[in-house]
Amino acid sequence: MEQCFSILDKLAKLKFRGRFKLRAKELEYIKDKGLDKIRSHACDFIRNRVAPAEPANDGKQTPMRGHPVFIAQHATACCCRGCIEKWHHFPKGVELTKEQQKYLVSIIMEWINRQMNSNPVL
Repeated sequence: MEQCFSILDKLAKLKFRGRFKLRAKELEYIKDKGLDKIRSHACDFIRNRVAPAEPANDGKQTPMRGHPVFIAQHATACCCRGCIEKWHHFPKGVELTKEQQKYLVSIIMEWINRQMNSNPVL
């Protein structure tokens, strides 16, 4: 799985993706809820918002703020089917498998862990 995480280094160098960071508010939310709950939210968001073959409002279904997972989705290119196809090579128009969903959640959680480890707030 570690080599899968190398994509995070590539994405972090991009002007758009690299600007996403967790702020004190989001870090505190993670601390309050715990990583298991955050992972559960990530699973729900991926399953319900991007896994369908034709997600509702695709390209606009993931807010830019409001939840640490939303921010992570944009930072990791897991926010819509177009970004997922471009960066993770899972084709649009086909429902994501459980394994593909698990992979996306793992990428999101790794990004969140990196953010937590690089921030002295926690």
